[in-house]
Amino acid sequence: MVSRPATLQVADLPFDHPLWILWSSGTTGKPKGIVQGHGGIIVEFSKALGLGADLKPADRFLFLTSTSWMVWNFMIGGLLHGCTIVLYDGSPTYPDVDGAWRVAERTRASMVGTGAAYLIAGQKAATRPGSVLDLTAVRSILQTGSSLPPAGWHWVYDRVAPGTWLQSVCGGTDVCSALAGGSPLLPVYPDRIQCPSLGVALAAWDSGGLALTGQQGELVVTAPMPSMPLYFWNDPGGSRYRASYFEKYPGTWRHGDWVTIAADLSVRVAGRSDSTLNRMGVRMGSADIYAVVEQIPEIADSLVVGVDRGDGSYFMPLFVVPAEGEQLDDALRQKLATAIRKNLSPRHVPDAIVAVPAVPRTLTGKKLEVPVKQILQGRPPGEVSSEGSITHPEMLHWFHHYALDRRE
Repeated sequence: MVSRPATLQVADLPFDHPLWILWSSGTTGKPKGIVQGHGGIIVEFSKALGLGADLKPADRFLFLTSTSWMVWNFMIGGLLHGCTIVLYDGSPTYPDVDGAWRVAERTRASMVGTGAAYLIAGQKAATRPGSVLDLTAVRSILQTGSSLPPAGWHWVYDRVAPGTWLQSVCGGTDVCSALAGGSPLLPVYPDRIQCPSLGVALAAWDSGGLALTGQQGELVVTAPMPSMPLYFWNDPGGSRYRASYFEKYPGTWRHGDWVTIAADLSVRVAGRSDSTLNRMGVRMGSADIYAVVEQIPEIADSLVVGVDRGDGSYFMPLFVVPAEGEQLDDALRQKLATAIRKNLSPRHVPDAIVAVPAVPRTLTGKKLEVPVKQILQGRPPGEVSSEGSITHPEMLHWFHHYALDRRE
């Protein structure tokens, strides 16, 4: 309660006045302090939520997120559209894996945002929230954070909300908005993002900077976006900022994702480009392997990386977390290899399949592919990630010892 009522004082600030500092998730190394501006964020939230996600004043907007993920800020942007935002402090899997859908039922949420990992968890558990809960108010589900395998898409439409609009969104803390996402005017296809976001000059480039259609390439943005960072915190001269986005293609923003843009402008994200697998000169996305491996009931989680060795050779191990009560033996290794070969290609079959206690992730649920790759290439764990910004930080030391044992 305000003890002494006062008149609200509105400050008149420049368009690019600093608004906040967002910290990157740490998927490619130690988090970066990203400073964004008032005007750019307001423009992006107004456009991305209102025209892209089709958020309306009558909506109740629930996003499963912590305050450390940029989608928290994205959700708060819903207030610009006059909608009601639903804040939930707790685990989405309490009291069971359908916990978040129970919150959606109770609050009559009409737009629900979540990471792909939560949808995959429900799909693997074979739950049917749409049959046991009243989710008729849900008109749209926003999915982001990582790629959702086709089986996850089908589960949403078959088991959660058959009449919903599942819109996959690709963006990042760097711009605190969507680079590619949904459109209420376009069809939905499993395993694809509908289109580049309005006003985003999105392209996939090869290593020489030529645009690709229907082929995997580096995700680039060829013209400025309003919410691109003003600068990085504690980055005098902007050297880290320039190295992060403009080093590979001078003057053009390289986002760090490996994508395919189809002729109809739909987008498929294969994973982080820094962690893209490269066997025999062919680049492959880790998401394809996860989509196969994590559908196998005996596997709870997985991580695949490609390691360039000092002698010029290439080593591609697959680390798996066995499901509760399961054990990785030769028979399960063979089952995994066979599934990968059948659904993808012989080139996708890993050089080794190794059991691990856990897969380290950022606090937003992204797998630490690049830091683990760097550790296996010889960098100390303390140089590639900050322990306070990830889950299972002890696993960085596990991979360090694994790398040392392989060199002996």
